[in-house]
Amino acid sequence: MEEETLPLKWEGKTSAQLPTARAHEVWPFLEDFCNIHKCFRVDICYHVDGIPGQPGLIRCCASTVPSSSGGQEESATIWAKEKLLLIDPIKRCLSYEVIDNNIGLKSYVATMRVLPIHDDEGERGCKIEWSFLCDPVQGQGFEEFSSYIQSSLQFMVKKIEDALQPAT
Repeated sequence: MEEETLPLKWEGKTSAQLPTARAHEVWPFLEDFCNIHKCFRVDICYHVDGIPGQPGLIRCCASTVPSSSGGQEESATIWAKEKLLLIDPIKRCLSYEVIDNNIGLKSYVATMRVLPIHDDEGERGCKIEWSFLCDPVQGQGFEEFSSYIQSSLQFMVKKIEDALQPAT
């Protein structure tokens, strides 16, 4: 019986469309690196070190999640420190890496892009593209991890769409 070998790295990409938002309207939500909690499912995100908007900027993101211990419902705080590697407002993309965390990531680098969607009449919405390269996550399979990234992106798109809606 052959031993199953795990891939050395997981690589994936997902995207989600915002049919009524233009790329220049969506980009500020991602560009504001230390305020990602406004559109992402984390409770808090704050500046740790570095110059805002510049590579080298470090943020810490944290959330309280339910957990169980010995059959009792409790809560735990999960967190990650992330370092901005590249930011390009012209191409509307950024890359970051997780430099420390308590969620089992050994190595994780992601790139997020906001891309316009064009047709014959011009720009018709945009899409956010999220790609990642990471070590396999202990206790999770690739499909489960990729599904988490996809659902996180869908959550982000919904929050951005809601924020861009005119107040009624």
